Amino acid sequence: MKALQWRGVNKLAVGEVPDPEIRNRGDIIVKVKQTVTCGSDLHLLGGYIPFMEKGDVLGHEFVGEVVETGADVQRHRIGDRVVVSSFIACGKCWFCSQKEYSLCDNGNTNPAITETLWGQAPGGCFGYSHAMGGNPGSHAEYIRVPFADVGAFTVPDEVTDQRALFASDSASTGWMGADLGGVQPGDVVAVWGAGAVGQMAARAAMLLGADRVMVIDRYDNRLHQVEKHVGAETINYEQTNVALELRDRTGGRGPDVCIEAVGMEAHTPGPQQAYDQVKQQLRLQTDRPSAVREAVHACRKGGSVFVLGVFAGFVDKFPLGALMNKGLTVRGAQMHGQRYIPMLLERMAKGELTTEHLATHVMPLDEAPEGYRIFKEKEDGCVRSVFLP
Repeated sequence: MKALQWRGVNKLAVGEVPDPEIRNRGDIIVKVKQTVTCGSDLHLLGGYIPFMEKGDVLGHEFVGEVVETGADVQRHRIGDRVVVSSFIACGKCWFCSQKEYSLCDNGNTNPAITETLWGQAPGGCFGYSHAMGGNPGSHAEYIRVPFADVGAFTVPDEVTDQRALFASDSASTGWMGADLGGVQPGDVVAVWGAGAVGQMAARAAMLLGADRVMVIDRYDNRLHQVEKHVGAETINYEQTNVALELRDRTGGRGPDVCIEAVGMEAHTPGPQQAYDQVKQQLRLQTDRPSAVREAVHACRKGGSVFVLGVFAGFVDKFPLGALMNKGLTVRGAQMHGQRYIPMLLERMAKGELTTEHLATHVMPLDEAPEGYRIFKEKEDGCVRSVFLP
């Protein structure tokens, strides 16, 4: 079958790979109907996560049709239309019992790398390096889904493929940030990043009852989407001082909840950007944490900061003193998709959550290398590139 392969740093190509096969009794094989790029994939493309091998298949966000089932699969039948959580979880370990599915003890079949890096291993993820299990990704014609009764969900008839597609990761991640960030009715929420995850976090905060939601970015097309499709306020950080703007809009107090949805390649104006860029390129730090720093400084005393963006290792100049002395709660996680996807599909069916506007560029899988190029360069107003295998 055809699939999009990582061939080296900033090198992608569509090639032939073996068709997936049922390996365990709980597996299903899914014919991929739509699969979408993610900002975290750019970290793989750029070589910032050094656990890729030439030929690895990318992609972790997808919707498709079941074409084969293992002997123990009970929830799915051939022909079912399903959306699949990007993180792989067994549904039976202690962490799954706590609904912390991305921390599953059994989803990552190659835990040694992340145990060495982080002390313990999270679950596995489709198409996201050998540190996360080395699972072939979704930018392919077919994909094997382990623990299918836990991680795959039937799409309601009222929900289109393109809307359901973003429940796989973007909408689940964004909702988790608002939920675990502790958004309460009446809160003021600030979100760093107006990509798909940031927009979904903002929409989740609104649906959870936030009084005001402000989204921070520098791309006018993304900020326009926030205003039109999400209904939140916007701040262009290249046109104003974000900290002062947030203080001014919150009566001098600061946001109750700050959600960072940017990750390890954050951009910021001024000399801080050059400092972080040089240190990252020299591998003196692995990640650029400028958005996290700003969120910690901007958050009100006693508030909550949630880190949604993907980080790999170590950062410099983290404002630990501000965190401690301001009494902040800081959390982070990979997405617990299995916890949120059923609820998100219900909201999508009711029209409370729409995502089609995020799919700005739709193209055949053969054009995926170009799709990633325009996604990375933010050309032509690209928010997400969607591939049709």
